[in-house]
Amino acid sequence: MTLPPRQHDILELARERGYVSIDELAQAFAVTPQTIRRDINQLAEQGLLRRTHGGAASESSSIQNTAYSMRAGLMRDEKQRIAAAIAAQIPDNASLFINIGTTTEAIARELLGHKGLKIITNNLHVAAQLSAKADFEVLLAGGTVRSDGGVVGQAAVDFIQQFKVDYALVGISGIDEDGSLLDFDYQEVRVSQAIISNARQVFLAVDSSKFGRNAVVRLGSITLVDRLFTDAAPSIAVNRLLVEHKVQLDLV
Repeated sequence: MTLPPRQHDILELARERGYVSIDELAQAFAVTPQTIRRDINQLAEQGLLRRTHGGAASESSSIQNTAYSMRAGLMRDEKQRIAAAIAAQIPDNASLFINIGTTTEAIARELLGHKGLKIITNNLHVAAQLSAKADFEVLLAGGTVRSDGGVVGQAAVDFIQQFKVDYALVGISGIDEDGSLLDFDYQEVRVSQAIISNARQVFLAVDSSKFGRNAVVRLGSITLVDRLFTDAAPSIAVNRLLVEHKVQLDLV
């Protein structure tokens, strides 16, 4: 199949990064967002890309997550705004769970201005960032260490289940149209389920690229969380779930 040069380049970028936004593509190719939307629609009609809120994802991304270095660079500004909004809701001297993810790592950086926090995490990057504060107590779950700094496995689940904390600050890889929270690693999902079950309040941090993104492991429903922090409004179906189950939506 022969594609126009711009569409070919869009497809290659999506395959390389896992996700590309309309705004960044419009800037990169010096065309309007409407032109990029038409390109994405045509690629999606051919089954080559999957449309998402504000961009497009590679069809292969439902099986394996994007590489950590790529994830860290995607939606950087949006993640920063989400992180700042969540950190502003956390009081000093609170106890927290923080799970795996580049958005939760951004939240950890924002928390460095707080005092007296107790943090339990299965994220090596979060532990390294927050342990620099002398008045923070940081507890790291044991288990199998992944290449992206995540710690997973039954040992991590057992460790998390020993605690009951004030807040769980969690990220997720995708949110389905029916409100299912989706991820790529069954072991990571089991740890996140334990984190959600043992927190008094659950804050979900997701940039808008996660809406409609496919992944193969279901964590649970979005109705498990108390507040959703994101940079753009979700679909009508997801928003209806939030309203019905009194999940607060914080748009940043």
